[in-house]
Amino acid sequence: MAQPRICDTLVAHEKSNALEELEHVHPSNSSPIASESDPPDGGFWAWGTVFGCFLIQFCGFGYVSSFGVYQDFYTRIYLANQPPSAISWIGALNSFLADSVTLISGPLYDRGWFYQLMIVGSALQSISLFALSLAKPGQFYLIFIVQGILSGIGMGLTYGPCMAVISQHFSKRRTLVMSLVASGSPMGAVVHPIMLNHLLNGTIGFERGVRASASFVSALLLISCLSMRTRALSMSKPTTSYNAAVRKCSRDVFFILITAGSTIFQIGYYFPIFYLQLDSIKHGIDVHFSFYSLVMMNAACVVGRCTAGIIAAYTGALNFTIVSTLACSTLIICMIALSDVAGVVVLGLGYGYFSGVYVALMVPLVTVFTHDLSELGARFGICFAFTAFGGLLGGPISGALLSSQYRWWIASLFSGLIGFVGSSMFVVMRLMIYRRRKTEETLATHNALK
Repeated sequence: MAQPRICDTLVAHEKSNALEELEHVHPSNSSPIASESDPPDGGFWAWGTVFGCFLIQFCGFGYVSSFGVYQDFYTRIYLANQPPSAISWIGALNSFLADSVTLISGPLYDRGWFYQLMIVGSALQSISLFALSLAKPGQFYLIFIVQGILSGIGMGLTYGPCMAVISQHFSKRRTLVMSLVASGSPMGAVVHPIMLNHLLNGTIGFERGVRASASFVSALLLISCLSMRTRALSMSKPTTSYNAAVRKCSRDVFFILITAGSTIFQIGYYFPIFYLQLDSIKHGIDVHFSFYSLVMMNAACVVGRCTAGIIAAYTGALNFTIVSTLACSTLIICMIALSDVAGVVVLGLGYGYFSGVYVALMVPLVTVFTHDLSELGARFGICFAFTAFGGLLGGPISGALLSSQYRWWIASLFSGLIGFVGSSMFVVMRLMIYRRRKTEETLATHNALK
């Protein structure tokens, strides 16, 4: 069964809320390579697939974004014999695999293995969480394998295909539907931390608490697998090969700057996500309030993703990306001064909003600087593969700088400064565009005077 190539649709992961701008920039870019045999844009199974994909995102990246709860619990209680940098490798590797394994699930999806990928990926997620409940205090390597590796592979197998399958059912309303599906990630990042904090830090304990969380996630994944369906599509136009796209990207200065900027920025991006709750508790702020710090951040992230496309329509994707990355970097450095409830609220809401804007604008930013839309999906894959490496390194580096003495100012300063370095790449892009525009205007004026 022929299906649309995943490289053109997998990137809707948390970023698809910003796809409104794609249609504004390239109205014809619904699917550059597939003839969709009249997608129904509705119907029982179409909306059932949307619901199932929403649940995949809710249980996938929604759970990854909740690792701050585990980071806090492991550091203080369960893996107290390990430094924060070692513990943060669990969440960093989990997030990295969830992104990078799509390079494997993509070709398999193209060959018609959608259902197999959903079943195997969901099973791996479920098994990894139940296996995590069997880990005893101090068993770092067992936790690292089941939560960092096994769970990440499972999420990677389901993440890309569940976004790609949406294009089979919707054409005119695809942007709206992908936004609804992608909202599952921040919604999960609101629900899971509340549940995990009450389970892990309550009377239930780690073993039964993780088992309860695993049961909840497994039930939702089962429902999602039963809800999703595929449609047969006919391919009408070959896509640009990855080798050709890589060669073109290596000569595209703007694409290189976008990739470098997002990769470098990503190194500092995860510091508040992994450490805000722990930072709050270690500064003597009420434990019960600290448990909701990630919830506040993720709730603000939902607002940021929903409003990014609206505001960027007036400011431009690049300009708003510069503002969001500079704001995020500033707020990370401001974590040095965190000492009370007001600081947690301001930092949590502010960083949540601007980080949501940054994530939402990456898709339209890459699209604006893609001249040949047949290679758009390949460019997405290349860019976000590099970005995943930035996320992989960020948490452990920050944890190593934090050390067992909890030197918050060093880790905060490093993460903020590295964020500014990433932001500078986008600023360079803006200056290059301005200079090119002035040159073109000068040439046009000179030619008009001749």
